This record gives sequence, C-alpha cells and structure tokens, in this order.
Amino acid sequence: MANIFLHYVLDEWFVEQVQPRLRGPSTLVRYCDDFVLLFAYRDDAVRVLEVLGKRLGKYGLQLHPDKTRMVDFRAGQRPAHDGDDAAMATSFSFLGFVHVWGKSRKGKVVVWQRTAKDRFARALHGINEQCRYMRHWLLRDQHKRLCQMLKGHYAYYGITGNYKRLDELLCQAQRCWRNWLSRRSRASPVSWIAFQRILDHLPLPRPKIAHSYVRP
Repeated sequence: MANIFLHYVLDEWFVEQVQPRLRGPSTLVRYCDDFVLLFAYRDDAVRVLEVLGKRLGKYGLQLHPDKTRMVDFRAGQRPAHDGDDAAMATSFSFLGFVHVWGKSRKGKVVVWQRTAKDRFARALHGINEQCRYMRHWLLRDQHKRLCQMLKGHYAYYGITGNYKRLDELLCQAQRCWRNWLSRRSRASPVSWIAFQRILDHLPLPRPKIAHSYVRP
C-alpha cells in the first residue's frame, strides 16, 4: 500500500514538479515509506525540505521527526561537534545500514555500509531471547535454530565492507548461547573449554558476504 500511495504522493510529484525547478541534479531513493533525497546543491535541499512536509500533510501524512534531517554527505566532511547546531551530520541510516565515507584497501575514497546500531542491537536481543527460550532443547535443535537466525542475518546484512559487524554478531551469539546453556543447571555451568567442544561438533555458520561488489 505504501508503494502504491507514495508513488503518486512522492515519486511522481518529485519527478514532475520538483526536479524541473531545481538548480542542480537530484535523485530520490525510496523503499516503501523510507526514502532518501540527494541534491547537488544545499539550497535545493533546503527548498524541498520546506515544502515536503506540506506535500505529505495534504494527504494526511507527516515526516518522522527523528528520522528527517539534512546530511552533508560529501567526502571529507568532518562530523559535527557536540553543541554545534550549525553543523550537519555527515552520515545517515537507511534500510538498516549506516552509510559513511571511508577508504578502500587501495586508499580510494568510498562509501561504506555498516549495520546500524539499533538493528545490530535488535538482532542480538532476538538471539539472546531465543537462546533463553530454547535452553532446555536438545543441542542439535538449538544449533539448527541459531544457524537459521544467523544465516538470515547474513543474507541481508552481508554486504561488501560489513564483514566485521557480521563477525561481531557471531561472537556475541556464541556468548549468548553459552550463557543460557550454563543456566540450565546451576550445579554445572558450561565452561569455555566445554563450550568449544560443542562448537567443534556443532559449529555456528561463519559470516558470509551475500552481496558483493568490487571496490575501486
């Protein structure tokens, strides 16, 4: 429904009425009700932001107050200092990823996508709750469920440059699993040595880059 409704409210309006009035090139990237507008000139961005809320309000919609902001996403921009109201953010979150500028192994300036902190925390919380819920299951059944959860996470967040965040989740998942296995019996907590034997027999899947693209 969001795709159908916003296609008229936002997509067509931006292409037919907004872009012809802008000073420079621009792009709209949207997925359901999440979208990012990119402008070559700051004054274009300011003008559109001023009328965007009115356009959505005409159809009973409103911009999310916490997610709507202007970002100076040019290479080499420094992050804003605390208390500096005039400075804009230099990174942004979109569809579960934080987009930031960085350098490739060859020293080229590139855009990196990292798992957003809130999405990482949500994934880890889900794994911890699942480990708590199934701590009395058979080990092979616990292992099967954890593998499914991790593979599902890798399938979405496994993008070039995000391997460290995937590996961090795997390490935290192992800690959660051991923690809840230890709580099955207070008399016999699972030591790290014993847990390593479990992992040798039932290893959790390593991070996998599912969406790979060449870095310059």
